[in-house]
Amino acid sequence: MPISTKKGDKGFTGLLGGRRVPKYHLRPETYGTLDELNSFLGMARATSRDQKARKILYAIQNHLFIMGSELALSGGGRNLLKGEITQKEVDWLSRLSVDFETLLKPEPGFVIYGETQVSSVLDVARAVSRRVERLVAKIKSKKMLHNLKILEYLNRLSDVLYLLARYEEKKAGVKPKHPFYQVIR
Repeated sequence: MPISTKKGDKGFTGLLGGRRVPKYHLRPETYGTLDELNSFLGMARATSRDQKARKILYAIQNHLFIMGSELALSGGGRNLLKGEITQKEVDWLSRLSVDFETLLKPEPGFVIYGETQVSSVLDVARAVSRRVERLVAKIKSKKMLHNLKILEYLNRLSDVLYLLARYEEKKAGVKPKHPFYQVIR
């Protein structure tokens, strides 16, 4: 199948199952933002020198492809899906979060981003994951979300990405900087 089908030239796209919707429809907006997140995770994986982080990011990227197909599904036809996000994936992220918090013992409060290249990419990915989460919450509010585990997964994911960024900084020997909340003159 060629990359360019020209079927979207008039501003419409096809959902999984065949339904055509405008490209600005909530579903393509959501899975398009999910694709953006996946791209940033790929950049973080390519930038990281840590095998543990790279392995985790690769697994998350695979989960996001599964999630994308679930979000692209129009109505029925769940048999078209090759997988789904389940409690197993949510629990995996929860365990990662606990493990990294135990390892890092992060100080409470905000951090100033930008200490290393890979942590910066992970921080951007975390922000994009929050945007995806807000879009999925909107899909849920419109009763269009068939798998509520997706929302749970995304909520855990932003925590893991934050902790992975701090982990990468620690591996680089850099301490996170905290804002000092005053105007510089």
